[in-house]
Amino acid sequence: MLYALHELAYHSATPFRIGAQWARDFWSHPFNLASETAVGRTVYASAELFESLTRRYGKPAWRLDAIPVGERTVRTTEQVIWASPWCRLIRFARHIGDLKRAGKPANAPAVLIVAPLSGHYATLLRGTVETFLQDHDVYVTDWVNARQVPMLEGRFDLFDYIDHVRIMLAEIGPRAHVIGVCQPGPPVLAAAALMAMDGDPNRPASMTFMGSPIDARLSPTVTNQLAEARPFAWFRSNTIHTVPLPYPGVGRRVYPGFVQLYSFMSMNEERHRDAHHRYFEHLVQGDGDGVEKHASFYDEYLSVLDLTEEFYLQTIDIVFQQHLLARGLFSHRGRHVELDAITDIGLMTVEGAEDDISGVGQTQAAHGICPNVPDARRVLHVQPEVGHYGVFNGRRFREEIYPRVTAFIADNERLSAVPGRPATAA
Repeated sequence: MLYALHELAYHSATPFRIGAQWARDFWSHPFNLASETAVGRTVYASAELFESLTRRYGKPAWRLDAIPVGERTVRTTEQVIWASPWCRLIRFARHIGDLKRAGKPANAPAVLIVAPLSGHYATLLRGTVETFLQDHDVYVTDWVNARQVPMLEGRFDLFDYIDHVRIMLAEIGPRAHVIGVCQPGPPVLAAAALMAMDGDPNRPASMTFMGSPIDARLSPTVTNQLAEARPFAWFRSNTIHTVPLPYPGVGRRVYPGFVQLYSFMSMNEERHRDAHHRYFEHLVQGDGDGVEKHASFYDEYLSVLDLTEEFYLQTIDIVFQQHLLARGLFSHRGRHVELDAITDIGLMTVEGAEDDISGVGQTQAAHGICPNVPDARRVLHVQPEVGHYGVFNGRRFREEIYPRVTAFIADNERLSAVPGRPATAA
């Protein structure tokens, strides 16, 4: 019912949104002599703000056709390497000629960036992907909005997620490097352990976890406390809703992306309110830089996707309430996941000292539960003055965190050298 009401509210606002668009266009038209008056700018700003708050934000584009590498520009080609109804494995193949002109080798370490499946699209990691493209052959998991998947495609749960990670690492080939950003930490760690247990030649050479809830019992945040304060039955009864028409996934039970978005925004309500007030002022003043910065962030932040009921509820139960992986009690399809089987996979953890979603200690807990990773292949890094998103994006990530991660990858690439690894550019 809530999902249907949400859709009704959106469509009911359509006439007002269209009116706001007309008003915005009228009061910003260069032939309107009043467009630069105080009244004109205020009406224009009001209309623009209303339209931006009531529009539907679809899946953003990657916009990574070309990236700066040093003083050069390197073109990339977006390639779908593998796909299921639930995910596309995307590779951003770099142009070999451009790499040569930029002084970069074509045969770069392969990196799989596992994007979070927690309400936002993988494009939230656009800056992360762009940074890693400086020195690596980059692949990224592009998860599909559950409301777009017909019921005939069946279920998708936490165990399917783990299987997807294994399949995608196999598609990339032996000894790639995997990076789990936030939510993927536990399932990626479980996938790596299962591959190690099987002696899988495609097991990763290294794994890096950034702001991940490996052990959510440590330094609990508001998010963790909410997950533990409510009984499991409460989440089943209050957070799961049915996809309505006209979406392809009509009838599917999901955790809606808009519910996750409203939850996150309510945690920082004053910050978001102030941001939109400043946006209004920038519009009135004609501050293009301020307007562009705000729009760039919120166009991404307000774009959300739905999670399947089974995936969301299993994550709440296994990761945030029972903490099965951290306690050494997690099983995958009847097999106990033995983290001590990981002996030749590097392990790096990155945390933000001011992270209010995954508290300090939750990610570095991976070191304690993976006892057989050699000390020479471990790195533990806590970044000062950085919150959750700063762990994988922004200036401090580019200038202080990324150099440490790429050095870690280089060390493990050398220790896990695979003879005859092919060139990795387009």
